[in-house]
Amino acid sequence: MSTSAAEMLLDVRALESGYGKIGVLHGVSLQVRAGEVVALLGPNGAGKTTLLRAISGFLPWSAGDVAFAGRSLAGAGPRETSRAGLVHVIENHRVFTHQSVFDNLLLAGYDVPRHERNQRIEEALSYFPEIAAKRKDLGGALSGGQQQMLVLAQGLVRRPLLLMLDEPSAGLAPVLVDRVLSVVGELRSKGTAVLLVEQLVEKALAASDRVYALARGRVALEASTAAPEVARQIEAAYFGHAAA
Repeated sequence: MSTSAAEMLLDVRALESGYGKIGVLHGVSLQVRAGEVVALLGPNGAGKTTLLRAISGFLPWSAGDVAFAGRSLAGAGPRETSRAGLVHVIENHRVFTHQSVFDNLLLAGYDVPRHERNQRIEEALSYFPEIAAKRKDLGGALSGGQQQMLVLAQGLVRRPLLLMLDEPSAGLAPVLVDRVLSVVGELRSKGTAVLLVEQLVEKALAASDRVYALARGRVALEASTAAPEVARQIEAAYFGHAAA
């Protein structure tokens, strides 16, 4: 499915990145339109987390470019990308356990004007009634699933145009996985784009409009999630690159 320039929110072009002299991404290209959910799948070590970290400015690039909302992110760090509306919720991110739920969200909006900050916090909490009722409780008193909801709410305080989620279901019970992924659908309905890294293939496909599969730091497949036998195509892309 083609992505027109008018609709393009994130445009990753032939990106190469890694850790020191170890190259992980080898010419990765990927696009996300405004208001769509795109799944990023692949086996462990495929480069999914590296790609998100490179997009959001945690890792330098050795080649290629990333454009967001029509502007290159070359040289931008995590603070600049977040302020531009691209928010990265990092895998295994931890909340401030000795701060209240409300204070955790205040910290997430540290640079938001004071008159606007509380409104944004209430907006973020509206997605998660489970933690809204515990706003005065310490972050450390929340269950693992509630802490994951708080991490997502911290990202939403930024009012992102694009929210990048790195395995938000990790370590959660199945009922909580469904609860967290239901928020992805709510965000899409309100116009927020999501780039979703997830190991639960069926659930990721159900929540997404399009899918990219990575293998060995390269795009092995791009497809609509409505395409016939897309799960089989993803499996073939994984094993095809592994065999190669």
